[in-house]
Amino acid sequence: MENLKQDTEKIATIDTKKLAAEPISILPVKSTVVFPHLVIPLMVAEAKYTKLVDDTLMAGKPLGVFTQKDPDVEHPGINDIYSVGTAGHILKMLRFPDGSVRFLVQGVARIKIKNFIETDPFWKADIELPKEKLVSSIKSEALVRNILEQLAKVTKLAPYLPDDLQVSAYNTTDPSKLADLIASNLNISTEEKQEILEVFDVMDRLNKVNMMINKELQVLEMSRKIQSDAASEMGKSQREYILREQLKAIQKELGETDDRTLEFEEFKAKIEAAKMPQEAEEAAEKELDRLTKMNPSAAEYTVSRTYLDWLVTLPWSVNTDDLLDIKAAQKVLNEDHYDLEKVKERIIEFLAVRKLKSDLKGPILCFVGPPGVGKTSLGMSIARAMGRKFFRMSLGGVRDEAEIRGHRRTYIGALPGRVIQGLRKAGSNNPVFMLDEVDKIGQDFRGDPSSALLEVLDPEQNFSFADHYLDVNFDLTKVMFITTANILETIPAVLLDRMEVITLPGYTDLEKLHIAKKFLIPRNLEDHGLKNSNLTFSDKSVQTVISDYTRESGLRNLNRELGSICRKVAKKVAAEETRHVKVNPKQVEEFLGPAKFFQDFAQKKPRVGVVPALAWTSTGGDILFVEATAMTGKKDLTLTGQLGDVMKESVMTALSYLRSISDKLCIDQSYFTSHDFHIHVPAGATPKDGPSAGVTMFTALASLACNKPVARYLAMTGEITLRGEVLPIGGLKQKALAAFRSGIKTILFPKKNEKDLLDIPKEISAKVKFVPVETVEDVLENALGLKFSKAAPKKKTAKAKAKKTAKKTTSKSRTKRR
Repeated sequence: MENLKQDTEKIATIDTKKLAAEPISILPVKSTVVFPHLVIPLMVAEAKYTKLVDDTLMAGKPLGVFTQKDPDVEHPGINDIYSVGTAGHILKMLRFPDGSVRFLVQGVARIKIKNFIETDPFWKADIELPKEKLVSSIKSEALVRNILEQLAKVTKLAPYLPDDLQVSAYNTTDPSKLADLIASNLNISTEEKQEILEVFDVMDRLNKVNMMINKELQVLEMSRKIQSDAASEMGKSQREYILREQLKAIQKELGETDDRTLEFEEFKAKIEAAKMPQEAEEAAEKELDRLTKMNPSAAEYTVSRTYLDWLVTLPWSVNTDDLLDIKAAQKVLNEDHYDLEKVKERIIEFLAVRKLKSDLKGPILCFVGPPGVGKTSLGMSIARAMGRKFFRMSLGGVRDEAEIRGHRRTYIGALPGRVIQGLRKAGSNNPVFMLDEVDKIGQDFRGDPSSALLEVLDPEQNFSFADHYLDVNFDLTKVMFITTANILETIPAVLLDRMEVITLPGYTDLEKLHIAKKFLIPRNLEDHGLKNSNLTFSDKSVQTVISDYTRESGLRNLNRELGSICRKVAKKVAAEETRHVKVNPKQVEEFLGPAKFFQDFAQKKPRVGVVPALAWTSTGGDILFVEATAMTGKKDLTLTGQLGDVMKESVMTALSYLRSISDKLCIDQSYFTSHDFHIHVPAGATPKDGPSAGVTMFTALASLACNKPVARYLAMTGEITLRGEVLPIGGLKQKALAAFRSGIKTILFPKKNEKDLLDIPKEISAKVKFVPVETVEDVLENALGLKFSKAAPKKKTAKAKAKKTAKKTTSKSRTKRR
């Protein structure tokens, strides 16, 4: 130690001006900056650098220590080191067995490389000594004092600073040395230290050091505050836990309980009262035990408590007693809805079987029909008739599977699916659960809700419905599920297979009249504050509203128009302009304006190539016109009106078969080869498809070719084949309703649909003639009046008679031989 001190004192007496007199060896170092007048330990392992240290030490010469720009470069080049470094003398060296060398170097002065003169075996360069600028002033003295004060604070807070740093700093009178001393010991980056090394103006260097020491002080104070807060929070939690345990012991001795204990006891009582299945009860008890050991301030506490609250509030064993009085249920259903006999009969059948078998599983029904026929309200009526709770869940536009099955509890804000939520709101495990608009479910990247419904609507699976949030099974077999839809085509086949489909067709005008008188008018009078003494409707006025202002299978528009009349009458009554209004057909136009719909096409004069077709849509039946025209051309076929692929194929089939029987219709084949044909179905903005317009397409082309119009007040429906057969179709009742509303008097329909005539209301069958047809020949006979005579049997020639006689003779001779 004494020798090291003597060497240091000796170096201090060296004239730094002689350093630039001769080239100096250059040693690149990583992640280290050597400052003048400070001693730093270094280590080298590469052979050429160990030789550099040996040669320098033996010659007693200084070496230049320069920092690498990128410490990851293993073999730095000339451009990989900073141009400003420190000249230093080696004080002591130790050699290790692995060949590496460790040595102490003391900085002497800042140096700057002018140019390299040698690169092998190590670098040597000419250097220059930058001149330091120092002007003593009051400002520099104040800056030094401020740095020393900040250093005193940093030394107290920073455990990495040596204890004697503050003493060394106070004993340093040279501002330049003071700045270098502090910069060397501060916890700053190598780049920042190099910046200070490259500042030759001492005042600027002091300013930089002052900024860095202030920054370090702020970081240390913030770190200390964070540690203090964490320690106090931990101490607070431990203190609260100890006090809480002590409070429990005291309350136990006094026979008292706190709010939290009361809550746990309440949960325990609810678990026992809920009469859960074993699996659910075990899950609830486990969660309650976990909750009692949890700190209320923990984030998981609220999640656990919410989950437990869901478990204990579900109706595991709560149900309502079914009203098994068949006559009373029939009365309730008849009070709420007119007609709909099939649906009412199915509900009465369920109640009858339920009366005989108490553990009957709930049915899964699907009501299919156009909008406004009463599907949703019928579900409420069924619940009232059976004495059950009712819950409605709309599936229109649902795209997320979690809407059905719920989210897992790992998600923030997770909740059970809407099935479990509905049961909780209903408050019983056997409600009438309506899944509205099941045909409008969507799907996207979040899953397929219709697939999640497979388990819900399957009686063989829903006894163990597993919601993702609950993670325990819930029995849905007692629930009566009713789904509603406008069409069946968009419902997945596997889902449709699990439901019992009941079709609710549209209403006839007579049925609408009865419903309006019995339900709609009294409800509108009540909703608008009117009494029977203020407003009455004649039957003809209601029929006028039905025929001239609505054209629908349901009742929504009719109810809307009746409400409009009630509002206008209420305005007059409130203004004391009148006390009573009896609405007749003439006044309907005054209240509602000009008629919106006309039955004009039934009165139209039949035209060649124009045939009315019966169609079925999601909103009920409708009438379409198929128009055909021909022009001179080369047998091209044009189809317009947004026709689908199936409808286009029907046109091609019709044209092919018409050409095949052209001889029977006395149509020259050249007619087809010398003309272009154009088929158009009006309402071109509406897409159309389906095979049931096949006979209409054929009749339109036949009418055009034979130049004969179809019979008046006649419409038709049916699919055709290339053999001329008429195949059955669907929705005959809805199509018949549309035809009746439009004034049609004769309907041609497939003979195989005769079974569907049982569903046609008597009101329609009494005024509309239904003609079954088997072939297109039957269609042409009824529509165009064309007669097809059966082909006479061919006469046998003499040669054929002789051949037949010879066969008989041979047969008789064989018989005699036997």
